[in-house]
Amino acid sequence: MTKKQELRKKPARPLVVVTGASSGIGEAFARRFASDGYDLLVVARREDRLKTLAAELQERECVTVEELSLDLTDEDDLRSLEKKIARAERIQCLVNNAGYMTPTTFVESDADAWEAMIRLHVLATVRLTHAALPRMIAHGGGNIINLGSVAGFFPLPRHVLYGATKAFVLEFTEALRQELDGTGVRVQALCPGWTRTELLDRPGFDKSAITDPWWCTAEEAVDYSLKSLRHGRLVCIPGWQYRTLVRVTRVIPRTLLRWIIRKNADKINVATRR
Repeated sequence: MTKKQELRKKPARPLVVVTGASSGIGEAFARRFASDGYDLLVVARREDRLKTLAAELQERECVTVEELSLDLTDEDDLRSLEKKIARAERIQCLVNNAGYMTPTTFVESDADAWEAMIRLHVLATVRLTHAALPRMIAHGGGNIINLGSVAGFFPLPRHVLYGATKAFVLEFTEALRQELDGTGVRVQALCPGWTRTELLDRPGFDKSAITDPWWCTAEEAVDYSLKSLRHGRLVCIPGWQYRTLVRVTRVIPRTLLRWIIRKNADKINVATRR
Protein backbone atom coordinates (compact mmCIF):
# COMPACT_ATOMS: atom_id res chain seq x y z
CA MET A 1 0.00 0.00 0.00
CA THR A 2 1.36 3.40 -0.96
CA LYS A 3 1.71 6.27 1.47
CA LYS A 4 -1.09 8.08 -0.34
CA GLN A 5 -3.41 5.10 0.05
CA GLU A 6 -2.59 4.74 3.74
CA LEU A 7 -3.42 8.39 4.26
CA ARG A 8 -6.72 7.99 2.40
CA LYS A 9 -7.78 5.08 4.62
CA LYS A 10 -7.65 7.12 7.81
CA PRO A 11 -11.13 7.72 9.33
CA ALA A 12 -13.08 10.96 9.55
CA ARG A 13 -12.22 12.37 6.15
CA PRO A 14 -14.22 15.47 5.22
CA LEU A 15 -17.31 14.88 3.08
CA VAL A 16 -18.30 16.58 -0.18
CA VAL A 17 -21.85 16.39 -1.54
CA VAL A 18 -22.29 16.83 -5.31
CA THR A 19 -25.69 16.91 -7.03
CA GLY A 20 -25.99 16.21 -10.73
CA ALA A 21 -22.84 14.12 -10.43
CA SER A 22 -23.49 11.57 -13.17
CA SER A 23 -22.00 13.72 -15.95
CA GLY A 24 -20.59 17.11 -16.93
CA ILE A 25 -19.46 19.63 -14.35
CA GLY A 26 -20.90 17.59 -11.46
CA GLU A 27 -18.89 14.52 -12.46
CA ALA A 28 -15.79 16.67 -12.88
CA PHE A 29 -16.25 18.05 -9.35
CA ALA A 30 -16.67 14.53 -7.97
CA ARG A 31 -13.50 13.31 -9.68
CA ARG A 32 -11.52 16.32 -8.53
CA PHE A 33 -12.58 16.09 -4.88
CA ALA A 34 -11.98 12.34 -4.82
CA SER A 35 -8.47 12.84 -6.20
CA ASP A 36 -7.88 15.38 -3.42
CA GLY A 37 -8.82 12.77 -0.78
CA TYR A 38 -12.39 13.69 0.14
CA ASP A 39 -15.18 11.23 0.78
CA LEU A 40 -18.18 11.80 -1.46
CA LEU A 41 -21.94 11.68 -1.54
CA VAL A 42 -22.91 11.82 -5.22
CA VAL A 43 -26.49 12.42 -6.29
CA ALA A 44 -28.22 12.17 -9.67
CA ARG A 45 -31.16 10.47 -11.35
CA ARG A 46 -29.13 7.97 -13.40
CA GLU A 47 -28.37 5.17 -10.98
CA ASP A 48 -26.22 3.14 -13.39
CA ARG A 49 -23.91 6.09 -14.10
CA LEU A 50 -23.60 6.88 -10.39
CA LYS A 51 -22.73 3.30 -9.46
CA THR A 52 -20.07 3.14 -12.16
CA LEU A 53 -18.56 6.45 -11.04
CA ALA A 54 -18.62 5.49 -7.36
CA ALA A 55 -16.95 2.12 -7.99
CA GLU A 56 -14.24 3.73 -10.12
CA LEU A 57 -13.41 6.47 -7.63
CA GLN A 58 -13.36 4.13 -4.64
CA GLU A 59 -11.02 1.75 -6.43
CA ARG A 60 -8.67 4.38 -7.85
CA GLU A 61 -8.66 7.06 -5.16
CA CYS A 62 -9.22 4.93 -2.02
CA VAL A 63 -12.03 7.16 -0.75
CA THR A 64 -15.57 6.34 0.30
CA VAL A 65 -18.23 7.22 -2.26
CA GLU A 66 -21.93 6.87 -1.48
CA GLU A 67 -24.33 7.22 -4.38
CA LEU A 68 -27.98 8.22 -4.22
CA SER A 69 -30.29 8.01 -7.21
CA LEU A 70 -32.77 10.84 -6.63
CA ASP A 71 -34.89 13.21 -8.66
CA LEU A 72 -34.57 16.56 -6.91
CA THR A 73 -37.68 17.90 -8.63
CA ASP A 74 -39.62 15.35 -6.58
CA GLU A 75 -40.64 16.60 -3.13
CA ASP A 76 -40.02 13.30 -1.35
CA ASP A 77 -36.58 12.80 -2.94
CA LEU A 78 -35.54 16.36 -2.16
CA ARG A 79 -36.67 16.04 1.45
CA SER A 80 -34.77 12.76 1.78
CA LEU A 81 -31.50 14.36 0.65
CA GLU A 82 -32.18 17.45 2.74
CA LYS A 83 -32.42 15.31 5.90
CA LYS A 84 -29.31 13.33 5.00
CA ILE A 85 -27.25 16.48 4.52
CA ALA A 86 -28.52 17.96 7.78
CA ARG A 87 -27.24 14.85 9.60
CA ALA A 88 -23.85 14.78 7.84
CA GLU A 89 -21.32 15.50 10.60
CA ARG A 90 -18.31 15.67 8.30
CA ILE A 91 -19.75 17.81 5.51
CA GLN A 92 -17.10 20.17 4.17
CA CYS A 93 -18.52 21.19 0.80
CA LEU A 94 -21.87 21.18 -1.01
CA VAL A 95 -21.95 21.56 -4.78
CA ASN A 96 -25.47 22.42 -5.99
CA ASN A 97 -24.87 21.45 -9.60
CA ALA A 98 -28.01 19.60 -10.75
CA GLY A 99 -29.78 21.37 -13.60
CA TYR A 100 -30.97 21.27 -17.18
CA MET A 101 -31.79 23.53 -20.11
CA THR A 102 -34.79 23.59 -22.46
CA PRO A 103 -34.16 25.66 -25.62
CA THR A 104 -37.62 26.83 -26.57
CA THR A 105 -39.83 29.88 -26.22
CA PHE A 106 -41.76 30.35 -23.01
CA VAL A 107 -45.16 30.18 -24.72
CA GLU A 108 -44.35 26.99 -26.64
CA SER A 109 -42.94 25.17 -23.64
CA ASP A 110 -44.69 22.82 -21.23
CA ALA A 111 -45.69 24.41 -17.92
CA ASP A 112 -44.74 21.29 -15.97
CA ALA A 113 -41.22 21.44 -17.43
CA TRP A 114 -40.80 25.04 -16.28
CA GLU A 115 -42.05 24.17 -12.81
CA ALA A 116 -39.55 21.31 -12.63
CA MET A 117 -36.74 23.68 -13.65
CA ILE A 118 -37.70 26.15 -10.92
CA ARG A 119 -37.83 23.33 -8.38
CA LEU A 120 -34.41 22.05 -9.40
CA HIS A 121 -32.48 25.29 -9.89
CA VAL A 122 -34.14 27.35 -7.15
CA LEU A 123 -35.93 25.26 -4.54
CA ALA A 124 -33.38 22.44 -4.36
CA THR A 125 -30.46 24.89 -4.19
CA VAL A 126 -32.09 26.86 -1.38
CA ARG A 127 -33.22 23.89 0.70
CA LEU A 128 -29.99 21.89 0.41
CA THR A 129 -27.95 24.98 1.26
CA HIS A 130 -30.16 25.59 4.28
CA ALA A 131 -29.67 21.98 5.37
CA ALA A 132 -25.86 22.14 5.08
CA LEU A 133 -25.18 25.47 6.75
CA PRO A 134 -25.81 24.69 10.45
CA ARG A 135 -23.11 21.99 10.53
CA MET A 136 -20.65 24.16 8.61
CA ILE A 137 -21.23 27.16 10.85
CA ALA A 138 -20.89 25.01 13.97
CA HIS A 139 -17.57 23.67 12.66
CA GLY A 140 -16.34 27.15 11.76
CA GLY A 141 -15.90 26.48 8.05
CA GLY A 142 -17.15 24.93 4.85
CA ASN A 143 -17.85 25.68 1.22
CA ILE A 144 -21.00 25.92 -0.87
CA ILE A 145 -20.74 26.15 -4.65
CA ASN A 146 -23.96 27.02 -6.47
CA LEU A 147 -24.14 26.52 -10.23
CA GLY A 148 -25.28 29.67 -11.95
CA SER A 149 -24.62 30.55 -15.58
CA VAL A 150 -23.50 33.41 -17.77
CA ALA A 151 -27.12 33.27 -18.99
CA GLY A 152 -28.11 34.65 -15.59
CA PHE A 153 -26.64 38.03 -16.53
CA PHE A 154 -28.69 38.43 -19.73
CA PRO A 155 -32.41 38.60 -20.64
CA LEU A 156 -32.14 35.87 -23.29
CA PRO A 157 -35.07 34.81 -25.48
CA ARG A 158 -35.60 31.02 -25.76
CA HIS A 159 -33.94 30.71 -22.34
CA VAL A 160 -36.41 32.77 -20.31
CA LEU A 161 -36.75 30.52 -17.25
CA TYR A 162 -33.23 29.13 -17.44
CA GLY A 163 -31.71 32.62 -17.30
CA ALA A 164 -34.17 33.75 -14.64
CA THR A 165 -33.48 30.80 -12.34
CA LYS A 166 -29.73 31.23 -12.77
CA ALA A 167 -30.10 34.95 -11.97
CA PHE A 168 -31.82 33.89 -8.76
CA VAL A 169 -28.89 31.60 -7.92
CA LEU A 170 -26.50 34.53 -8.36
CA GLU A 171 -28.50 36.96 -6.21
CA PHE A 172 -29.17 34.32 -3.55
CA THR A 173 -25.47 33.45 -3.29
CA GLU A 174 -24.37 37.10 -3.18
CA ALA A 175 -26.81 37.93 -0.37
CA LEU A 176 -25.93 34.76 1.53
CA ARG A 177 -22.26 35.67 1.41
CA GLN A 178 -22.99 38.80 3.44
CA GLU A 179 -25.02 36.92 6.04
CA LEU A 180 -22.22 34.38 6.47
CA ASP A 181 -19.46 36.94 6.95
CA GLY A 182 -17.33 35.91 9.93
CA THR A 183 -18.62 32.32 10.09
CA GLY A 184 -15.76 30.78 8.11
CA VAL A 185 -18.19 29.43 5.50
CA ARG A 186 -17.42 30.41 1.90
CA VAL A 187 -20.02 30.52 -0.87
CA GLN A 188 -19.55 30.84 -4.60
CA ALA A 189 -21.74 31.31 -7.65
CA LEU A 190 -20.04 29.43 -10.49
CA CYS A 191 -21.28 30.94 -13.77
CA PRO A 192 -19.87 29.12 -16.79
CA GLY A 193 -20.68 29.86 -20.42
CA TRP A 194 -20.83 27.23 -23.15
CA THR A 195 -19.32 24.08 -21.63
CA ARG A 196 -18.71 20.76 -23.39
CA THR A 197 -21.07 18.54 -21.40
CA GLU A 198 -23.97 16.20 -22.07
CA LEU A 199 -26.33 19.05 -21.23
CA LEU A 200 -26.03 20.11 -24.87
CA ASP A 201 -26.09 16.60 -26.40
CA ARG A 202 -29.79 16.69 -27.13
CA PRO A 203 -32.21 17.78 -29.86
CA GLY A 204 -32.47 21.54 -30.12
CA PHE A 205 -28.77 22.38 -29.87
CA ASP A 206 -26.38 23.00 -32.73
CA LYS A 207 -22.95 22.98 -31.11
CA SER A 208 -21.25 23.58 -34.44
CA ALA A 209 -22.65 27.13 -34.41
CA ILE A 210 -20.45 28.00 -31.41
CA THR A 211 -16.83 28.76 -32.30
CA ASP A 212 -13.95 27.24 -30.34
CA PRO A 213 -12.95 30.35 -28.33
CA TRP A 214 -16.34 30.30 -26.58
CA TRP A 215 -16.07 26.72 -25.32
CA CYS A 216 -14.57 25.40 -22.11
CA THR A 217 -14.44 21.91 -20.65
CA ALA A 218 -16.05 20.77 -17.42
CA GLU A 219 -12.57 20.20 -15.97
CA GLU A 220 -11.52 23.76 -16.80
CA ALA A 221 -14.66 25.11 -15.13
CA VAL A 222 -13.95 23.07 -11.98
CA ASP A 223 -10.28 24.12 -11.88
CA TYR A 224 -11.22 27.79 -12.13
CA SER A 225 -13.99 27.38 -9.55
CA LEU A 226 -11.72 25.86 -6.92
CA LYS A 227 -8.93 28.34 -7.63
CA SER A 228 -11.42 31.20 -7.24
CA LEU A 229 -12.78 29.65 -4.04
CA ARG A 230 -9.28 29.61 -2.51
CA HIS A 231 -8.96 33.31 -3.34
CA GLY A 232 -12.36 34.11 -1.86
CA ARG A 233 -14.03 35.14 -5.12
CA LEU A 234 -17.79 35.18 -4.80
CA VAL A 235 -18.74 35.18 -8.49
CA CYS A 236 -16.68 32.82 -10.63
CA ILE A 237 -16.89 33.11 -14.44
CA PRO A 238 -14.56 30.74 -16.31
CA GLY A 239 -13.11 32.26 -19.48
CA TRP A 240 -11.78 35.78 -20.02
CA GLN A 241 -14.20 36.29 -22.91
CA TYR A 242 -17.21 35.70 -20.67
CA ARG A 243 -15.80 37.84 -17.86
CA THR A 244 -15.36 40.68 -20.36
CA LEU A 245 -18.88 40.20 -21.69
CA VAL A 246 -20.38 40.35 -18.20
CA ARG A 247 -18.37 43.46 -17.30
CA VAL A 248 -19.80 45.21 -20.36
CA THR A 249 -23.36 44.42 -19.28
CA ARG A 250 -22.72 46.11 -15.94
CA VAL A 251 -21.76 49.46 -17.45
CA ILE A 252 -24.37 49.85 -20.18
CA PRO A 253 -28.05 50.67 -19.55
CA ARG A 254 -30.41 47.69 -19.44
CA THR A 255 -32.52 49.28 -22.16
CA LEU A 256 -29.47 49.29 -24.44
CA LEU A 257 -28.63 45.70 -23.49
CA ARG A 258 -32.15 44.55 -24.36
CA TRP A 259 -31.96 46.41 -27.69
CA ILE A 260 -28.64 44.73 -28.55
CA ILE A 261 -30.02 41.29 -27.69
CA ARG A 262 -33.20 41.90 -29.68
CA LYS A 263 -31.24 43.05 -32.74
CA ASN A 264 -28.97 40.01 -32.54
CA ALA A 265 -31.57 37.44 -31.52
CA ASP A 266 -30.97 35.23 -34.56
CA LYS A 267 -27.22 35.06 -33.92
CA ILE A 268 -27.68 34.48 -30.20
CA ASN A 269 -30.19 31.67 -30.68
CA VAL A 270 -28.57 29.90 -33.63
CA ALA A 271 -26.93 27.43 -31.26
CA THR A 272 -30.30 26.45 -29.82
CA ARG A 273 -32.06 25.75 -33.11
CA ARG A 274 -31.62 23.06 -35.76
